[in-house]
Amino acid sequence: MEFIHSLTTYQWVFALLGAFLIGINKSGLRGIDVAQVTIMALVFGSRYSTGIVLLLLCLGDAFAVFYYHRDAQWRYLKILLPWIVLGILIGVFVGRDLNEIIFRKIMAVIVLSAISLLLLFEYKKNIHIPEKGWFSTSMGLTAGITTMLGNLAGAFSTLYFLALKVPKTNFIGTVSWMFFLINLFKIPLQIFFWKNVSLETLKIDLLLAPLVIIGFLIGVQIVKRLNNDHYRKLILILTLIGCIAMLLKK
Repeated sequence: MEFIHSLTTYQWVFALLGAFLIGINKSGLRGIDVAQVTIMALVFGSRYSTGIVLLLLCLGDAFAVFYYHRDAQWRYLKILLPWIVLGILIGVFVGRDLNEIIFRKIMAVIVLSAISLLLLFEYKKNIHIPEKGWFSTSMGLTAGITTMLGNLAGAFSTLYFLALKVPKTNFIGTVSWMFFLINLFKIPLQIFFWKNVSLETLKIDLLLAPLVIIGFLIGVQIVKRLNNDHYRKLILILTLIGCIAMLLKK
């Protein structure tokens, strides 16, 4: 019997909720990546869910690029993308043998440390964060590794753009293009190396796709009502909550 027919009603409810959160996230309300990844992992299993989630992410990315493409700042992509691609390739080869719980807790600690630094930068107004150098390299590599292992790159890319104080619309437009390109790059790796994308995952994604679209449309309306300062604070809070949840999850 196909896996799709073995899911209970409760599992489908949570899967639909996860898809809805993906749409919300892609609308610009970054920071809830951990919630959607956790929900999908509980329903489909940690490894199998990455293939299902990846295709839904690509759908959300496509809508985000269409809606926000004019606001992208390509200089940030030129800085980050090479390091992210390198991180993805590292993740392909180390992900098979890595203990998922240990990995998740390490990532949570790293993000919490980065958030602490970000708060310090907010308090010490005279501290300058360079676009290039150690900060972009570390954020890019970590984002690449985590996006391959668990679709969790959002926290690190969010911290990079928040630290540079990129305005709301430019932040969303740039991140939309970045993840669109990253997730397209990951598809053949998931198909041929991890074998997590199949006809069955496509069937599941077709059923979940409408919730991604609905979540995106609702999220866009929420983002419109937030000014730069409120948006920045909300994204930081969502990222912090997500990291704490990742740290506590067994």
